[in-house]
Amino acid sequence: IFILTAIKTDRVAEELPEVDEPDTRGGNPFKIDRPTNYHQFVVMSFDRETGKVLWQDTVAELVPHEGAHKDHGFASASPTTDGKHLYASFGSRGIYCLDMQGNKVWDRDLGDMQIMRYFGESISPVLHGDTLIVPWDHEGDSFIVALDASDGTEIWRKGRPSGTSWATPLVVEVEGKPQVVVPSQDSVKAYDLKTGATVWETDGLTANVIPSPVTDGELVIAMSGFRGSKLRAIQLGRTGKLSEGEGVAWTGDEGTPYVPSPLLYDGRLYFFQGNTNILTCLDAKTGKAHFSRERVDGLRGVYASPVGAAGHIYLLGREGNCVVLAAGDTLEVIASNSLDDGFDASPIFVGNRLLLRGRKHLYC
Repeated sequence: IFILTAIKTDRVAEELPEVDEPDTRGGNPFKIDRPTNYHQFVVMSFDRETGKVLWQDTVAELVPHEGAHKDHGFASASPTTDGKHLYASFGSRGIYCLDMQGNKVWDRDLGDMQIMRYFGESISPVLHGDTLIVPWDHEGDSFIVALDASDGTEIWRKGRPSGTSWATPLVVEVEGKPQVVVPSQDSVKAYDLKTGATVWETDGLTANVIPSPVTDGELVIAMSGFRGSKLRAIQLGRTGKLSEGEGVAWTGDEGTPYVPSPLLYDGRLYFFQGNTNILTCLDAKTGKAHFSRERVDGLRGVYASPVGAAGHIYLLGREGNCVVLAAGDTLEVIASNSLDDGFDASPIFVGNRLLLRGRKHLYC
């Protein structure tokens, strides 16, 4: 098991460099302070059978150039691996490739992000074959870059409209050719993985796009839910500028999530409304509701994305409850389990085991 963390040290910077302030940042209503202490940016490896720490590697020690929302920190992205190497993004603090023993193979500095309202960074890199995709959507000069996973050299880079988003891209294969789907407020766009050329694009979502897209192999479904609600179900195999009825199979305008990503499981699309316990389940092919905006008792706030396994849907709340549903056309609660911890990270399944990262502990 691999996780990232940022550890605040007692070492204080003697002076801080000046930082550009883009006009579009949106102020600082949450009064997020600029850090003055050095932080250690750490990759950790745990034995999956025992939970024992196998190794812990500090890849960088520096002062973050801007702050982050109190609900997370400076290590909110997830690492990814092909079983031979581990790829970790600390965003403005660097992109790192390590071997399975924690030794650094290469690193890349892509510059400093300027995040809307100083909310902090969290976009996870995506690995497909020998290519590592890193999106860089922020208030400054935005781009998406493809790196050679073996040595970190740049394969291609495409500029994107300025504006912060946090969604992890999705790689889909269409007729054997991989495409990288990237949602944002400006557009939902697919890039050719090999060249970076735009394959298709359609209208964008709301501001502050965080949920990642999902696919059933025929449709890509992207959504967001900050200050509005937008959902786009896009037909794969299309090219060019797409619109409803012309490449966009169906749309939605209510009940979509702010932070959690949707779940597409057994033909059904599950998603929360905002960060609440209000859940919707749609037929993924048609958009027809199985149930819409129903309250899930036992949950309060939700950041973690729902997950599905063995005919069940697992909903993890921020206050420590996990509600288990039967996968189906009605909201049927099977169980509700509680841990004395808080949870913002999405759970994952490995075989018949559920892994949870809490604010205090790692659980199997």
